[in-house]
Amino acid sequence: MIVQDAPTDPLSDVLDIVQARAACSVRFTAGGEWALRFSPTQVKFNVVRSGSCWIVTEGTTRRLSSGDCFMVSGTPFVLASDPDLLPVDAATAFGNDRSLGQVGMTPDTEMLGGSVSFDNAQSDLLLPLLPRLLVTEAQQAGASPMGWLIAQLDSEWRGGLPGARTACDDIIRLLFVQAIRSHFGGGTGIPSWLGGLSDPPVARALQAIHGDPARHWQLGDLARIAGCSRSAFAERFARRVGRPPVGYATNWRMRVAARQLAGGLKTISTVASEAGYLSDSAFHAAFRREMGASPAEYRRKYRAA
Repeated sequence: MIVQDAPTDPLSDVLDIVQARAACSVRFTAGGEWALRFSPTQVKFNVVRSGSCWIVTEGTTRRLSSGDCFMVSGTPFVLASDPDLLPVDAATAFGNDRSLGQVGMTPDTEMLGGSVSFDNAQSDLLLPLLPRLLVTEAQQAGASPMGWLIAQLDSEWRGGLPGARTACDDIIRLLFVQAIRSHFGGGTGIPSWLGGLSDPPVARALQAIHGDPARHWQLGDLARIAGCSRSAFAERFARRVGRPPVGYATNWRMRVAARQLAGGLKTISTVASEAGYLSDSAFHAAFRREMGASPAEYRRKYRAA
């Protein structure tokens, strides 16, 4: 069987660059009166399997019911049977087994919890774009691939078959991708590469840049791919993405190079050559402008981090 190369996909490219890793880490049950405070540093993703509770974060209070899933990005939040209860640290609900939590004697509410973490060096590509709280209600989830994924997550967690933990981690990652697709499908108010994907001409240019990051793109080349005049395309791209087209292409080229440098398997000269530079000095200057450090400094800081 011949497997064709997959089409260029900027979202997948970014998830690879930021090294998005998912882990289905917790099953949690609660009953009676309870309130727990969580303090995630990056992204928490949870599914309510049965019962109901409240979530409180940054002035927002919402009731969650069976089948709902929610994502919290880099901000403290409280889960509670009553939003007016004084919360305690969530660690108090977990004993020796950090994957199982319990409050009260009756499992009135049950959740499966996971997390998504990113490489700190390049997390700014994605983390600031995520909503602080994103709730997908059961009715919405059931009408999308999320409904099937949630059912599979529950089945894998409960089934205990060989490889179940890895399968659960992969399903959490898929749920995260689906949540991003669903939330940003109509665009985002924040100018970014993610916002650009909802604009077809800009998306075509982004796909070209991501498909050939070593190419030193010119405005005219990208405008032709987008099907726009140079001036109209430059304005449209900057409005959607937040920076000029050629500037974005340069930044993406340096981010790809930074990922290679952190991997530590290639020499700096090799990385420079693969980024399309004929001299190390030109690469060093461009890299420092975009990444705030020389290639050697960056490698020392983030290698095998």
